[in-house]
Amino acid sequence: MRSTFYDEDHEAFRETVREFTARNIAPNLATWEAEGLTDPDLYRQMGEAGMVGLAIPEQYGGMEIDDYRFRMIISEELSKVGAASVNATFGVHDDIVLSYLIDLGTPEQLATWLPPMAAGTSIGAIGMTEPDAGSDLQGIRTNAVRSGDGWVLNGSKTFITNGFHADKVVVFARTDPEAGSRGFTLFLVENGMAGFERGRKLDKLGLHSQDTAELFFKDVRVPDANRVGEVGMGLIAMMERLPRERLSIAGGALSSAEAAYTWGRDYAFQRKAFGGLVGDLPTVRFTLAELETELDVTRAYIERSILALNEGHLTTADASKAKWWATELEQRVITKSLQLHGGYGFMEEYPIARAFRDSRVQTIYGGTTEIMKEIIARDIAKRAKK
Repeated sequence: MRSTFYDEDHEAFRETVREFTARNIAPNLATWEAEGLTDPDLYRQMGEAGMVGLAIPEQYGGMEIDDYRFRMIISEELSKVGAASVNATFGVHDDIVLSYLIDLGTPEQLATWLPPMAAGTSIGAIGMTEPDAGSDLQGIRTNAVRSGDGWVLNGSKTFITNGFHADKVVVFARTDPEAGSRGFTLFLVENGMAGFERGRKLDKLGLHSQDTAELFFKDVRVPDANRVGEVGMGLIAMMERLPRERLSIAGGALSSAEAAYTWGRDYAFQRKAFGGLVGDLPTVRFTLAELETELDVTRAYIERSILALNEGHLTTADASKAKWWATELEQRVITKSLQLHGGYGFMEEYPIARAFRDSRVQTIYGGTTEIMKEIIARDIAKRAKK
């Protein structure tokens, strides 16, 4: 069945991304994994190739493309070469941080912040999670208090993607303990602000070449010019953008699962056992049939969700469905693909081994599977009780 999801412009863009990935990313993955950090210059190169900040307006150096299908193409091509760490960095920068700045920034802020972010010379991170507050954002302790013409920020964040090398961090802080959901505000903390420090680069199970860090804020003076959006509207701003964040994770999960399936399928029809190809064994044939069917059905839902995002009506519940289903499917597909590789699936020289580690976090960050199900269940109850 021929997909009509992508048109000629999308496929032309795919060729650009594929060539760039083959030339600048695939040959360096092993080195970056061993060093524990992707070369930061990669993002400058991606900026020059027109792959960073697609939604940034042209006047600030971007492409002004708000069609998420182009972002999905980047995710697919990175997944095909096993560049999950690059995908994670890119997803946070483009899909999360920039969505806050573009939507909520003042003209002065946009003129200052966006050009280097479009060029890939400035990378963003978002500071939500804390040691004692993950999915429960209202439980955070990081706070900002008004002081003169600015704010004084105190607290800490952990598990921050891009936290080690990002020079701009959108920080979620409590600004009014008595205001409930309207007691939180967003601030852009930048390199060089006194009192802003990074802790250790966290040692993770997977995504070894993508940096994750602890961040500390001790009496950091943040000018009001670095406030992102209105005072007290930080939680609401985050809730409004969670569908895009979760769809970004879901799209990455599907791309990763499809790549893993292809590796397993191709290996099964290259490897011989018991006098024939492994792929011709009945159990393997059924496994491939199951995986391909699940992937095709999931792609239909993800594509529908992407079009809904483009049109501005992707709901939190629908994005949560996409996120939990696609990330859990990713675990199943990668595990079964590794099994199809036999002992070689356990070897580092095969991309499926790295994918097995890299994918495990997908059901956790951006809201755990359990949180996604709770969000969906609340939506069901709300509709049923009308």
